[in-house]
Amino acid sequence: MESAGGEGQAPTVLEEGSLVSRSREVIDVSFRAFLAGQEVPRVVWAGPDGLEIVGGGRAIWLRAGGEARFDHVRAQADRLFSDLDHDGPTAARPRLIGGFSFDSASPPAEPWDGFPSAGFVLPSVQLTRWEGSTYLTVNGIEPLHGTDHPDDRLERAIDELASLPTMLPTGEPPGVQSTESRTSREEWMAMVESAVDRINRGELVKVVLATALDVDLELPIDIPLILERLRRTYPDCFRFLIQPLGEMGFFGPSPERLVCKEGGRVETEALAGSVPRGETPEADAALADSLRESEKLQHEQHLVETEIADRLTPLGSVTTGEQEVRKLATIQHLRTPLQVSVDQPSHILSLVELLHPTPAVGGVPPERAMAAIRETEPFDRGWYASPVGWFDADGDGEFAVAIRSGLAGGHQATLFAGNGIVADSDPADEWDEIHPKYRPILDELE
Repeated sequence: MESAGGEGQAPTVLEEGSLVSRSREVIDVSFRAFLAGQEVPRVVWAGPDGLEIVGGGRAIWLRAGGEARFDHVRAQADRLFSDLDHDGPTAARPRLIGGFSFDSASPPAEPWDGFPSAGFVLPSVQLTRWEGSTYLTVNGIEPLHGTDHPDDRLERAIDELASLPTMLPTGEPPGVQSTESRTSREEWMAMVESAVDRINRGELVKVVLATALDVDLELPIDIPLILERLRRTYPDCFRFLIQPLGEMGFFGPSPERLVCKEGGRVETEALAGSVPRGETPEADAALADSLRESEKLQHEQHLVETEIADRLTPLGSVTTGEQEVRKLATIQHLRTPLQVSVDQPSHILSLVELLHPTPAVGGVPPERAMAAIRETEPFDRGWYASPVGWFDADGDGEFAVAIRSGLAGGHQATLFAGNGIVADSDPADEWDEIHPKYRPILDELE
């Protein structure tokens, strides 16, 4: 079974073969060592709830493009999962891992070679860690992709796993030789001033503008090592890797859940407004208070919360939780959880399409904000601020918003950051606010 088709049309899935998956509980090993030994495509998903998935190789690679890309991916996945033969624990079940580009108007441009508008991998081999147990899974299309019995492939994979260590030393980062912003301070301030003018003219209520930081590394980047370092620094974030073809991998520790679906329960959140962490407990508390008391940041948070709730209301009863301050290693945000009891059967990809882009990474109204982003930003966002995550045969899954992210390979990395612009945004303040958002990855590279 293979996927085919161009960016602007629905891919087709050939009918030959059935998905066969075998899983078994194994001793715990170093996920970093396992990932380092895998062929591309390589994928990682790790959530604050403790679920960790690391996969390599390709059992199937689903791709789609154009405005109907969500429907095309779902149709391919439905066909893939319709003839599923899985033997093993539920936690180790087959899951498609991947995501979408931020903008469906065109395929991602350089340096996003190999990243389609929509792409999901079912790894040929994967490790899953959940609730204190570790599972090894092999996936394949039978009989098209080989004649080995799947149980035999699982036994060989277990034998190979036995040679891996249970842990590795943290290791040294590649080192940063130089950095250069894609947007100068003057250019950024002009972008913000233009956006504020549009807002004051009534064309927009809010727009999120982004920029990028190009990083030259002293040594080639070891992505599994950086992910392990991020695991220790940001255990409460969504950590992900999508590496579809060559050495370039897209990864990061996102603090923002887009949506999680389990049966009829749907959870999401509004995350907007940010300040750095303080160097002392007193300074940290004062900065958190400034988040709560800032009219500008509270206005921005209210816009995000209201827009998300309005989009979800047709699905069922929306419950909005109490606002809180989400504290991370280098930054803190305003966060409001939202939950929906869905009245009718739904697929998580339909929810992802409904919510993306949220006002936290796009703007209000959504269509005008997207147009302003296309006209204003001097680079292609690619998969930055896009939905990344996983889903299974039942249409359940979880997606994060790919912020605090970077694209890296060899001696090069590009880091991304964005700020929400509203009517009273000050261009100089917005310039100062955006730079701490590079720190989660930049700190691990230095």
